Amino acid sequence: MRFHPDQLPQTKHLFFTGKGGVGKTSIAAASAVGLADKGYQVLLVSTDPASNLQDIFDTNLSNQQTAIPSIHGLHALNINPEDAASTYREKMVGPYRGKLPDVAIKNMEEQLSGACTVEIAAFDEFTTLLADTESNQTFDYIVFDTAPTGHTLRLLQLPTAWSDFLETSTHGASCLGPVSGLKEKQSLYNQTTTTLADEKQTSLFLVSRPEEASMFEANRASTELHELGIKNQYLVINGIHPFDASDDLIASGFIYNQNQVLQQLPSALRLLPQYQVPLFAENIEGERGLRTIFAENVINEKVETCPAPHLPGTNEIVDEVIQNNTRLIMTMGKGGVGKTTTAASLALDLAKRGYSVHLTTTDPANHLRLALVDQTIPKAMTVNRIDPKEETEAYKQAILSRVSADLDKDSLDYIKEDLDSPCTEEIAVFHAFAKTAARANEEFVVLDTAPTGHTLLLLDAAESYHQEVLRSNGDIPAEVKELLPRLRDPNETAVVVVSLPEATPVLEANRLEEDLIRADIKPTWWLINHSFLATSTTDPVLSGRAIQEAKWINTITNTHPERTCLVPYQARHLMI
Repeated sequence: MRFHPDQLPQTKHLFFTGKGGVGKTSIAAASAVGLADKGYQVLLVSTDPASNLQDIFDTNLSNQQTAIPSIHGLHALNINPEDAASTYREKMVGPYRGKLPDVAIKNMEEQLSGACTVEIAAFDEFTTLLADTESNQTFDYIVFDTAPTGHTLRLLQLPTAWSDFLETSTHGASCLGPVSGLKEKQSLYNQTTTTLADEKQTSLFLVSRPEEASMFEANRASTELHELGIKNQYLVINGIHPFDASDDLIASGFIYNQNQVLQQLPSALRLLPQYQVPLFAENIEGERGLRTIFAENVINEKVETCPAPHLPGTNEIVDEVIQNNTRLIMTMGKGGVGKTTTAASLALDLAKRGYSVHLTTTDPANHLRLALVDQTIPKAMTVNRIDPKEETEAYKQAILSRVSADLDKDSLDYIKEDLDSPCTEEIAVFHAFAKTAARANEEFVVLDTAPTGHTLLLLDAAESYHQEVLRSNGDIPAEVKELLPRLRDPNETAVVVVSLPEATPVLEANRLEEDLIRADIKPTWWLINHSFLATSTTDPVLSGRAIQEAKWINTITNTHPERTCLVPYQARHLMI
């Protein structure tokens, strides 16, 4: 079904959610504009840290409702989740300043610096808005750009999340901190989760791209939310090439990959009502661009070209690590930017040059297997996988075995849910990473994904680091002691930040870099992946996309001169 305001479900609240870069802000904003054009009063709310609503509407936005002058009936507000998290963090930590040692305060602040804390703070903001009687009476529709994850909603449904237990808990892996600081809003939060699950009031749209990694994340979100009773879900597939076939080799491969994904949708997504949004030659910018989403004819037959910048490829990275004998190479980036294929490419190049190399991943979907499917593995190269599920389960059981005898059922349920947070998985695989990284003493090691700067700081914080190690192993192995100094030494470790030449992936990669720098780890290279500009495509849609890429490629190269490489889109490579 083509995405159009006439086809949207008739519920007051429309939530759009999805991973960064899938286009949820554009889809949400287009929905709001389309409904306002039909004569409805609409409020558009964003809690996306990479939101560009201000640019789209050329209007300064804040956390207060602002009328969009050029669109009758449309108001918008932009909740800055980082500001909300900062306020939340100080509310949690402030009462303890001057009462606890500085090292304890530092540990608390780092615990509250994770993605989960940002989400819970933003959730607090839009929960208040969702319950605002005046707004609900004023507007026919309230459109939300982003929605809470299943993990956050499950956590807030547990009784212990509102008890004083949290204020004294020392079980270890919490990245939410003492939610009880907001327990005066417990009934309000309960009302919000009830509203989300009410199909007469709320519709939830899972926005995805026709790419395997993107669908994997959408399927996981759908399953989590469905288990919580939020079954009023719709799938929006954004960026479908409008041609069925093409003589252009790049476009032909793109269409083939896309069709393979669409034919093999994960089980949970196949059951959902589905909307489709075509791939456009130009970025969706401004009000005119938003209305283009609903246009019947989106194909522009005019082919434009733009010269690609002269940037090195991955071979330059390999040349440098060999010359400097930098044995540990880590590829980092958000899901779907191609960090797995990048890691595989670097490892294969090293091995083909005759060097002993070990390649490993913690990807839960094991995309490394797909990245190597057409490759002959050299004898000098070994490949394995750190299974996050197994590592995390062992870590959780170790913690639960130490505290279960002293806690009641509600407290145990809270710990179990708290241990399902993304931060827990990173901490759980930390020791496996340390053990693998230690192989760099003897050979090149390429790690596909690694602990974020936040997790490293959390583990490095005095007491916290020591306690986490003791909880899982009972002592501090040598490889664990050596890991952080190794990661912080550019002579020993090369960090490759992988991004796509698009707005949201670049902004998210910038935040990742800032996170790493906080942990005293400076990325060595930026890699711009899957670039149409770096190909010779003559497809009218993809060549249009290529021209749009130039802005973001220039943005990266200007801030990272001589530290950026460019990799062309290759149809046989999935976005993993």
